[in-house]
Amino acid sequence: MSSTTKVAIAGASGVTGSSIMRALLASPETFEVTMLVRPTSVGKHEYAEFVECGAVMKPVDLGNISDTVIQALTGMDVVISCLTLRAFNEEMNLVEAATAAGVGRYVPSFFGPSCPPRGVMLLRERKEDILDHIKRLYLPYTVIDFGWWYQLSLPPLPSGKVQARFEMCTAQILGDGNTPWALTDNRDIGKYVARVIADPRTLHKSVFGYSGVWSQNAVWDALEKSRASLYPGIMYLYEKELLALISEGQAEMANPAIMLQVAMAQYKYSLGIRGDNTPEHAKYLGYLDAKELYPDVESTPLEAFIRDAVEGRAKPAYS
Repeated sequence: MSSTTKVAIAGASGVTGSSIMRALLASPETFEVTMLVRPTSVGKHEYAEFVECGAVMKPVDLGNISDTVIQALTGMDVVISCLTLRAFNEEMNLVEAATAAGVGRYVPSFFGPSCPPRGVMLLRERKEDILDHIKRLYLPYTVIDFGWWYQLSLPPLPSGKVQARFEMCTAQILGDGNTPWALTDNRDIGKYVARVIADPRTLHKSVFGYSGVWSQNAVWDALEKSRASLYPGIMYLYEKELLALISEGQAEMANPAIMLQVAMAQYKYSLGIRGDNTPEHAKYLGYLDAKELYPDVESTPLEAFIRDAVEGRAKPAYS
């Protein structure tokens, strides 16, 4: 009888999925890892690299709930979804297939900042729709969320070594910049996920992971101490402007570009104005604190990430 935990991951080639894959594959004595891959994507080089490290690749079409999908999940202890919300229907199918296959634990694609379930962010509400579906089916689950990424928290530098798509990051100071929020190096995500999915205490629970808690002003100060050159002039984005972006954009949500603009404005409002994304608020919302559960896990200090970013060792997210 195998003592390893059998894990299937959908969306393994993305930023979050890759972090989880690397952590699980680093412990072959603990985890057997299967990647659920779209048939059209089997040739991606990321998958080939993971296969070389011991992962199994199973092509499946999540566009429908087929016997092939159910068979791919049968015998799995854990199924982890790292699908984006663009694949909402596919994830709903994955939930139903996992139920039919008798999967021991399902981890839906949350992996975002702490936030109330309804009334703050539309993207969060869509994720909650997935969780509602899981609960309707009585599928065993664990929700895992993380603080806002380091990789989306720095302003772009003239050197070009710190870059991310501007609309996807918090490169502007939100409000007065003093609101604290939890931050995470996305390279640390897999470390925590590996512990959470093997922990019976987290079944049917939500877990909040993070590397540290910082305000934007403190992040900027740390960046300046690294002797990096900030771009000329710090830009501010105030509450009134964010609310206007949200209000005006909601009338044109059918436009994908406008939808992204509204989603990011809601993220920024939640992070920098409401202050939702803190360990204290996460606990209020019912989360277990990953740092308290796993005090031995070493997360990356912000200063170390900044050093890596400025010296060109940190891979930018959504560049």
